[in-house]
Amino acid sequence: MYKAVKKIFFILGLGMAIPAVAANYTIGTGSQSGTYYPLGGTLAKIWSDNIPDFNMRAEVTAASVENIIKVATKKQLVGIAMGNVAQKAWDGNKPFPRQMPTEVLFALYPNVVQFIVPADSDIHTIEDLKGKKVSLGAPGSGTRVSSVNILNALGISESDIRSQSLNYTATTSAIANGQIDAGVIVGSLGVGAITELALTRNIRILSFSDQDLKKIQAANPSYQPLKAPQDSYKNVPAFTAPAVWNVLVVNKAMDKKLAYQLTKIAFENIDKIRQAIGVAKFMTIDNMTRLSGVPLHPGAQQYYKEHHQ
Repeated sequence: MYKAVKKIFFILGLGMAIPAVAANYTIGTGSQSGTYYPLGGTLAKIWSDNIPDFNMRAEVTAASVENIIKVATKKQLVGIAMGNVAQKAWDGNKPFPRQMPTEVLFALYPNVVQFIVPADSDIHTIEDLKGKKVSLGAPGSGTRVSSVNILNALGISESDIRSQSLNYTATTSAIANGQIDAGVIVGSLGVGAITELALTRNIRILSFSDQDLKKIQAANPSYQPLKAPQDSYKNVPAFTAPAVWNVLVVNKAMDKKLAYQLTKIAFENIDKIRQAIGVAKFMTIDNMTRLSGVPLHPGAQQYYKEHHQ
């Protein structure tokens, strides 16, 4: 026994270290049928493969609000969130109880606010939603924050409709089965949940009028009009809707070197990310600062400046 212990100390004395255990982290995403989840999974793999002793996995969540709270409380290392929700967190506005200690790593891609109805529905404008059964998104999701904000900007409150609180999958299922009159999904153009629904059901996506879009921008400057071409989904006519950029959020206390490393590795592997996720075509160094109201983390800012001398 003594000899065995003595041998161990001798080995350690020669500088042979016990292998370090890799740190495990999560990136907060959203529903598995949305874009956040596969994008988060791709980023997690890229980072895990290229950062020593670093393991990350994608976590299914209720998306933006939950992700920001978990990042703020250090229960997640990174989270994906809609820009308008990240702005509310930075400002300390509802649904957040106070200012959240979160900053942006970099912007990702624009999210489109898509109000879905059956193709033969008598709902043709946002005003027509009054009195109807409408899914506004899961509790704690950016979809719900966006849908409520947009309705409010147009003078429509939750009490004017029969609101439901369903996630992506439940929303499209309820539309397919005739359980609701309309549903909101805020996601990339071509998001999986709507793509799958359009393959089996005839649907439309409501188009916002120029007047509606001006009202929305006046109340929420982070939204920009986006014109979706015909057949963005199977047999769905062209439509115009408000869009807002998604961002990666991190805790402002994150180590500067780690934030720099995460940013650098993501952009050095951007071709792999784009091969896996189509909307990653919007992920560029120039687009890192698309959300002007929330600062980049100093580590990300350093990387940005190195490419914008």
